[in-house]
Parts: sequence; structure tokens; C-alpha cells
Amino acid sequence: MNQVAKYKKAANADLSMATQTEYVEQYAPLVKRIAYHLMSRLPPTVQVDDLIQSGMIGLLEAARNYDATQGASFETYAGIRIRGSMLDEIRKGDWAPRSLHRKVREITRAVAELEGEHGRDARDAEVAERVGVSLDEYYQTLQNASGYRVFSFEDLQTKDAGISEGLTAKIPEPLEEVERDYFKDALAREIAGLPERERLVMSLYYKEELNLRETGDVLGVSESRVCQIHSQALIRLKTRMADWTR
Repeated sequence: MNQVAKYKKAANADLSMATQTEYVEQYAPLVKRIAYHLMSRLPPTVQVDDLIQSGMIGLLEAARNYDATQGASFETYAGIRIRGSMLDEIRKGDWAPRSLHRKVREITRAVAELEGEHGRDARDAEVAERVGVSLDEYYQTLQNASGYRVFSFEDLQTKDAGISEGLTAKIPEPLEEVERDYFKDALAREIAGLPERERLVMSLYYKEELNLRETGDVLGVSESRVCQIHSQALIRLKTRMADWTR
């Protein structure tokens, strides 16, 4: 490599670093917005500073890897990376007791069995009876599962990186694109097939981005009841999307 080429390469590297620094400085407030938005859905044991720290790592990675030729704006691309980094941090800190994980697995299995046997939505009382607990204990487990984040809507989308990463994958393989489209169609059908109240909670919580309290205000129920309905919907979806999440 001649001297001119070396100087050009060094100049381009400096320009790239300057651009990355500008991105980080400009979009640092985006990290805080996403962190506080997630905090409204998480128990108080999660510290917002931890989310912000992991989000900044996601922002730095986005600044390094962003490719404008892929069509997405930097804000869209960075938002995905930031949120993904925060969710990874949350999943690492699984503070739920093993007994709760076991109860949720039992409920998930019971829902699958009942819906397979009857060809309709499993009813609360039926699930509680099949698991061998009272209805109040069943609802308490659902509420605990939501509070501890034993599972999440995002978990339904993690069959592989090609499906869940979306814009974070620079050049998706054609098969991944097709599979992702099939997954989205299947998930949309299953959400549409949820009982009405569960379907409404999913829409308000994920599409309209209301928090649990705001969702409860719309439905005229308590925040704890929204937690239960939300967990119930996720268990039902996890059961029905089993082929995608194995």
C-alpha cells in the first residue's frame, strides 16, 4: 500500500469514528427513553441504571455496525439494538424462583392439554383444576409470572436470530425472510384467535404501548388483573406457537 492510500485509509477511519461519536451523542437520549419505557413494565428489582448501561452498549454497537444502504434509518436500527441489549440484560438476571418456573410449565402444559382435548380456549377454572390449585392460587401464579418476567412476548420471537433480529441482520438470507414472514402471519392469527379480553390487552400493551396501569384503566380492571390476563395470553400463545419456539 502506497503512502497516499495509507493516508486515505486513515482519513476514512477518522471520519468513521467521528460519525460514530456523533451518533452516540445524538441518540443517547433515546437510550433513556427506551429504558424508562421498559421500566414501566418491570418489577422494582430492576434498576434503570442497569438498563441504560446495557442500552448504551447496544447504541455503540449500532453506531459501529450501521449500514445506511440497508434502507433503515439509524434511529430505527439503533432502537432495535438498544432494546435488544436491554432485554438480554433482563434475561440474564432471571430472579424468579424455580418453583415459579415449575408452576408456569405446569400451567402451560395444562392449557395445551385442555385445548387439545376440547378444541376451544381453556377456561381458568379448568386450568386451575388440572394443575391442582384453587382459582385464587392460579391467578396469583399468573400475576407472579408477570412480575418476575418468567416469560415475555419477545420470547415468542426467538426461534432463531433470523426471525427475531429483523433489521439488525444486515443481509438476511432468503429462507430467513420467508420464515420470518410465515412466523409473523402465524403469530398474528394466534393473537386474533385469543379470547376477546386477552386480545385487547395484547393490543393495548404492545401495539398502543400502554403500561399495565393504563391498560387497566381502559378495561376498567385493576393493574393486578391486567397482569393475570397478560400472563394468561402469553401462556396461551406460547402453547399455540410451540412449533416456532422449540
